[in-house]
Amino acid sequence: MGKNKKNNKKKIIIFSVLGVLVIALIIVAIVNSNKEKITKVTTEIVEKRKVTQTVNATGTINPIDQVIITPEVTGEIVQLPVQEGDIVKKGTLLIRIKPDIYIAKRNRAIASLEAAKAGLSVSHASLEKIEAEYERMKKLFAKQLASQQDLDALKANFLSAKGQYESQIANVHQNEESLKEQEEDLAKTSIYSPLDGVVSKLNVEFGERVLGSGFSQGTDIMTIADLNNMEAVVEVDENDVVLVSVGDTSTISIDAFGEEKFKGVVYQVGNSAIAANLGTQNQVVNFEVKIKLIGKNEKLKPGMSCDSDIETETKMNVITVPIQSVTARMDTPIKSKKQDSAESEEIQAPTNGKKHKLEEIVFIYKDGKTVKKPVKTGISDDYYIEIISGLSVGDEVISGPYKSISRELEDGSQVVKEEKSNSSKFSKK
Repeated sequence: MGKNKKNNKKKIIIFSVLGVLVIALIIVAIVNSNKEKITKVTTEIVEKRKVTQTVNATGTINPIDQVIITPEVTGEIVQLPVQEGDIVKKGTLLIRIKPDIYIAKRNRAIASLEAAKAGLSVSHASLEKIEAEYERMKKLFAKQLASQQDLDALKANFLSAKGQYESQIANVHQNEESLKEQEEDLAKTSIYSPLDGVVSKLNVEFGERVLGSGFSQGTDIMTIADLNNMEAVVEVDENDVVLVSVGDTSTISIDAFGEEKFKGVVYQVGNSAIAANLGTQNQVVNFEVKIKLIGKNEKLKPGMSCDSDIETETKMNVITVPIQSVTARMDTPIKSKKQDSAESEEIQAPTNGKKHKLEEIVFIYKDGKTVKKPVKTGISDDYYIEIISGLSVGDEVISGPYKSISRELEDGSQVVKEEKSNSSKFSKK
């Protein structure tokens, strides 16, 4: 019996202690729940700045002027006076194809033309003779010294001779054109540079047989490029290409030259889409943009990869805040679909079925609390975004952390400022 009483006392004591602890925990939880969470934030004063909107794109460096040389005639290379990398002037001999067969064809064409001219002379003489006889017969017939039958026979001979003569004239013209064609084919056995430039690519060797482009694409013999005038050919996303215009300036980085920057000007914006992975979730639609590099850049080589920042618009002295200061939040239900359609996007709230819109906001720091301010934004660069309306110079906006701005902060939230890191991207320049 004594042991049971001791055990019961121990149980009572243990349960009493546990009960006190539970009550204490509940009290602490209630007290803490009544305390508002204080968030640490960084702030920045609203200022006016220069903002340059850029579009980034990647591509390759190519000469603006380059020609792929292909022969128009077929044959063996018997002369190849240039090598890859040689500088050539316009009119420099690049390659000569064995001309023997084309010389023979030209000579046959010359012989055919001479024969046609001889035949023409015979026809002309015959025509003149018959024409003279026909004229005499017409005079005799007029004096009734010749019959109608004799006149008709000579007339038929005259017309036949005239037809043969005209046929011989056409034959001479045909052989003249044939000779021109053979002479042109012979001339095509020698290929000359169409521009001043460099042999940037050579694909054949001496003695190799090449195919003409008469019935096929022809052999790609070499490429002549003007390396003094280079361009960056980049692909711009379909959502960004509408911002790019001819005349926009660009800063170009080339992998091979590290931190060195090159300047360029957009001179052509493509109208045809370049699509990849059509019909898949990874479908990409880009447009080709060509940027002319400013000045001579003899160090550049065709095919080098590059990255370009195209400056599409610049605004001076505009109100700006750090990009991460602006977030989008759900607004109150809207009454009209047309209201603010250009500035916001309507969505269907899943909770109550009412229509809402997303609005861009920033949080202002004031006396340890946040003040939510709707804003209208404009263009942006890598760090700052233009504020068209909603803020004034001197306002102190919350600039971080982004997680708090985008999800946690509300109008009237308690916050405490902390010093911003010296390495922050949004520090004043």
